Amino acid sequence: MDQQAVEIKNKKVTAPTPQNTPINAAPISSQSIPTVPSISEEIETISTPGASASNNPALFSMLQGKLGNLVNEPLPASVQRRVNGLKYLQSKHTELEGEFQKEILALEKKYLELYRPLYNKRAEVISGKYEPTEEEVTAGAKVDEESDAEEEEEEEETKENDEKDVAGIPEFWLTALKTHPQIGEIITDDDCEALKHLVDIHLSYLEQPGFKLDFEFTENDFFTNKVLSKTYYYQDNMSGGDYVYDHAEGCEINWKEGKDLTVTIETKKQRHKGTNKTRVVKRTVPAESFFNFFNPPVLPEDDEELDEEEAEGLDAKLEADYEMGEEFKEKIIPHAVDFFTGKALEYEDYEDGSDFDEDDFLSDDLDEDEDDEDDDDDDDDDVKPSKGENAPECKQS
Repeated sequence: MDQQAVEIKNKKVTAPTPQNTPINAAPISSQSIPTVPSISEEIETISTPGASASNNPALFSMLQGKLGNLVNEPLPASVQRRVNGLKYLQSKHTELEGEFQKEILALEKKYLELYRPLYNKRAEVISGKYEPTEEEVTAGAKVDEESDAEEEEEEEETKENDEKDVAGIPEFWLTALKTHPQIGEIITDDDCEALKHLVDIHLSYLEQPGFKLDFEFTENDFFTNKVLSKTYYYQDNMSGGDYVYDHAEGCEINWKEGKDLTVTIETKKQRHKGTNKTRVVKRTVPAESFFNFFNPPVLPEDDEELDEEEAEGLDAKLEADYEMGEEFKEKIIPHAVDFFTGKALEYEDYEDGSDFDEDDFLSDDLDEDEDDEDDDDDDDDDVKPSKGENAPECKQS
């Protein structure tokens, strides 16, 4: 097995622990998205001053002035003894960091249960099962007071729309997801039609370190699942006082016939040069879709080797998948109404473009028809996909 494959199998990714990704109360803070170190990078260990300074001329020069010949020679036994004593103190610090992480995680779990009644009532308002009281509406209106002119304009629009019989808040979650700059970029027109039926997103913690996202849907024309789930697992053993991200597991989507949004059926005509006969060949190809989120990338088996380009591609997919799960956990679920109204964009420093490249959410294990045998001898006509090319903007009703 080549070195690249070994590095991937031995990856160590520091998970966004309760310490470095706390659940924030609104308004949303400007915390950055937790980044996942490259799975192909090697983990460096602390070495003696001479070894670490050899690649840094400035540091080497500085150490020479401070330590003289100690830089190029083994540490004296008395100094090495003291360094080992410091390593012991550091190990005790790491143990305390682990206890700290566990207590903070327990605190997160505690407060999730305190948030849950609010999330449940939010779901009832969105679905139309609960109508907010005048007291709740008045208090909510004061949370984000705008200029008098804007308020008068909103009141006028409200009066004009009062005659419409609308239950709850239609397309609440679709609008919230489309407002998120990165997630909105991977939602296609066809995805919109399915996401209009998304009525709630639930967060729960696992018994072991990790969390689960449940996407609840009403009956729709695309799949029979009532709930689509995605689970993120951390490793059982902590590393350096931190939880370490291990892998994610999605779920099988039971697509209705011809409604799979993650694939496109391409058809093309082929003419055999010998017989001059034509045939129609269909091929299943991956399609850009938000629903690829539920089919996460996986690490290769022990006996599977990857070249450098493949490893880099897998690295990008793993990082994008991981960050997207964190966005749901830390921002979208707690602050869904701010994304629905667009207010979240005032607090978040989102960069132009997408951190979640659409190519990172293409399914990797789609079957293709075997039609290569005649490709060299055939003249191909136009390729026609079974559905139109997805545009970046949703057409919401």
